[in-house]
Amino acid sequence: MSPFTIVVVLHDSGPELAALLPTLVRHAAGAQLVVVDTGSRDDGPALAREHGAELVELPDNPGFGAANNAGLARARHDVTVLLNPDTELVDDSVHELAALARIHPRALHAPRLLEPDGAVQRSAHPLPGTVGALLPALVHPPLLPRALRERAEPYRAERSRTVGWAIAACLAARTGLLRELGPFDPAVHLLAEDMELGLRARARGIPTVLHPHLRVRHTGGHAVLRAGEPFALLARRRREAVAATLGRRALALDDLAQLLTFTTRIGARAALGRDATREKAQLAALRREIGS
Repeated sequence: MSPFTIVVVLHDSGPELAALLPTLVRHAAGAQLVVVDTGSRDDGPALAREHGAELVELPDNPGFGAANNAGLARARHDVTVLLNPDTELVDDSVHELAALARIHPRALHAPRLLEPDGAVQRSAHPLPGTVGALLPALVHPPLLPRALRERAEPYRAERSRTVGWAIAACLAARTGLLRELGPFDPAVHLLAEDMELGLRARARGIPTVLHPHLRVRHTGGHAVLRAGEPFALLARRRREAVAATLGRRALALDDLAQLLTFTTRIGARAALGRDATREKAQLAALRREIGS
C-alpha cells in the first residue's frame, strides 16, 4: 500500500487521542502522522511524541482550520487524510480512502461516519440554499421516495455519491489539491469550516464524494460541546458560510429551510409527547441571527 499523510489537530484532546492512536497502529501503519497542538493543557502533545508523531505546536490557538493548514504544510506524501482526534479507525478503510484520492485526484473524499454505538452519523449533507431543500423541511425525509430521500439525507446512501458537503472529521484528498484550496479558510476559527470548504471547493468544480462502504467511528464535538451546544454560533457560522460561497439568495432559501425544519420538528415532537428543548433553542438562535 502506498504511504500517505494523516493530520490530526489537538485542543485538550488527550483522552480522544489515546483512543485513536492504537487504531492507527492497527489500521494505518506506515502513514506519516502529523499532530498539530493548539495550546493543549493536557497530555495530548506528550502522547503524540511518544507515538512518534511529528508535533507542530501552535500555543496561541489560531483555530481548527489554520491548524490543519499548518499540519498539511508538513505532509510528505501525495495524499493527506485530515482526521479528528475524536475518531477511531475500525478497519483499513483509510487506506482505500487514500487510494480513491489517487484515482480521483480532483475531489474531496469522505467515509461514512459511525456513532460510538455503530449507528450511521448525519455526516454528509445536501447543498444548502436550494428550492429542493424546502421539501425535506416540510416532509419527514423517511416518507419521501428513495431518490428524494437520499438527496435530502445523503448520509443514508449505500453507494458512493457526491454530496453538498461533509463533516471533515475524516477527509482525504491529494495533498496538492488540499494546498490549492487552503484547505481551510484561516479566518474561520471554529465551526462550519468544513461546510465552507465543501461549498468553496464545489464552486471550483471540485466535488465532495461520500463513500458509504468505508467507515470511521466518530464521537463528535469534543472540543466545542463541553459547555453545551453553541446554537447561536452554529447558526451564525452556517449563515456566514452559505452567504460567502453561494450568495444572498441561497442564504435566504437556507434560512427558510432551517426555520421550517426546526418548526416542523418541534411540532412533531410535541405531537409525540417528546421533549423539544433542543429544537426550540435552535429555532430561537436562528431567529436571533437572522434579525441581528
